Amino acid sequence: MNIQVDLTESNNVLKGFVHGEIDAHTAPVLREKLEAYQNHQGLKAELDLSDVDYMDSTGLGVFVAFYKSVNANGGHVKLKGLSARLKRLFDITGLGDIMDIESAAKEGN
Repeated sequence: MNIQVDLTESNNVLKGFVHGEIDAHTAPVLREKLEAYQNHQGLKAELDLSDVDYMDSTGLGVFVAFYKSVNANGGHVKLKGLSARLKRLFDITGLGDIMDIESAAKEGN
């Protein structure tokens, strides 16, 4: 499966949109793109994952590393548009309590 990562940065605000699946094969692409920004002082990153269909632990690791680096440099990371499945993945690992995560609009329960 493929991944598409579109990032734009202006005035230390990074907007990102991720489309596809994040797994052992595609995570290096995401990691490489995010690493270019993770050491910016005071970066405010907002990453939209509304078109991410699947993510495994490799993907979680990429987001944790990015989150830690950005926070260490006085910045903030927000993940938004997570499906119920992705949100549950972050919650099960305890990351949902640590990271700023906004679920997708109300999905049918």
